Amino acid sequence: MPLVKATVIILRSRKWGDADRIVTCYADNLGKIRGIARGARRPKSRFGAGLEPFTVCRLDLFEKTGDSLFRISHVDVVTSFQLLREDLGLMAAAARMVNVVGAVTPDGDPDPLIFDTLEQGLASLPQSGDPVCTALLFQIKLLGLTGFRPQTDRCAVCGKTRMTGAPHFSPIAGGIVCLMCAAQQRTRCVVLSQGTLAFLHRAVRMDSRLITRLRAVGQVRNEVEEVIDKYVTVVAGRRLPPADFLAAEGSGKYGSPTVDAVGVKNERRQVKGMLSGEWRMEN
Repeated sequence: MPLVKATVIILRSRKWGDADRIVTCYADNLGKIRGIARGARRPKSRFGAGLEPFTVCRLDLFEKTGDSLFRISHVDVVTSFQLLREDLGLMAAAARMVNVVGAVTPDGDPDPLIFDTLEQGLASLPQSGDPVCTALLFQIKLLGLTGFRPQTDRCAVCGKTRMTGAPHFSPIAGGIVCLMCAAQQRTRCVVLSQGTLAFLHRAVRMDSRLITRLRAVGQVRNEVEEVIDKYVTVVAGRRLPPADFLAAEGSGKYGSPTVDAVGVKNERRQVKGMLSGEWRMEN
């Protein structure tokens, strides 16, 4: 079994057997991979907290021919992003970022730019002041890097550049569509304001190092959330938890939830479920 070294971002982590843990991670040189850490859940495990979601770490891996799982033998933590696991709002936003990468990237297809963009996105959350918006913006960037950049400057179906009336976004077509093409879509298109279209146009083109300067509020914010949720659902083939999952669960709408101690415990468990693959939102 050859030894492989990789710097990775942990996307998901789940229990396996009595003491093991299976992790899904995105490696800068290997792409999305899965590995098993024997004994990782024992109290005195040598892995410590190095395999927690969002952590950037260096792994020593052994690859066995014919086995899709790497065996993890050693972990060195580079950046723990501990703050993202201590605040429910930050945890939910970070979970949406890593879940998008896990859902839309193929196994074993490395792209260092995806790795760097995800790392930048996670690092920006604690200082963003608006983690939900930051998560949405980085989802747009990550979709673009995986070949699913939303089309914002012409009809995604017929290619028409001059369109009359309010712009429509088709999740199936992957971008804005003209009125004629919108009427032919199998699923309902999202009607956008000109402000939302301008916001999306800037977001898909802006350097990821500067993208947190963008802000969306009111109607633009609501429309961008709806567009990205529906488009990611189409690309991933299943519906992921909404970007503002905790607020949606706590209040029935986007906003700051008011919960008691039991509610906080339940919400934390649900967010952890987002990272272990144990939780699914129904359509």
